Amino acid sequence: MSSTKDSGPVLPPPRRPYLLRAMHQWMSDAALTPHIIVDSSVPGAEVPQAHVKDGKIVLNASYNATQRLNISNDWVTFDARFGGIIQHVRFPVRAVLGIYARETGEGMAFSGDDPTPPPDQTGPGAGDEAARRPQLKIVK
Repeated sequence: MSSTKDSGPVLPPPRRPYLLRAMHQWMSDAALTPHIIVDSSVPGAEVPQAHVKDGKIVLNASYNATQRLNISNDWVTFDARFGGIIQHVRFPVRAVLGIYARETGEGMAFSGDDPTPPPDQTGPGAGDEAARRPQLKIVK
């Protein structure tokens, strides 16, 4: 009989990116305009500072207003026009305070106590996946 060492409890992935993607898709499918509220003070957040008020920014995240929108488990990235100029926007998912539909106000707020670990500050896809990949060992 083979056995493996118990390395402790396996933590589930954070809920925030899954709920954010689900709400975004629901709003898009319902022909509503998803707006995302972002805490611009979170490290790694790159948002147009001219539109930040009280440390927060509300971003139209509809497919019509963005290009190359990507909501991954760690980062939200897209290009959008601000004052007629295309800017690249990126922020950690943990910076998202909420998402709501502009037309109805329906949405979801996220609390600050979500156990989402800080993402790798080098940006999306910078080898952080390999560090979390489970390791298999042959036990004889």
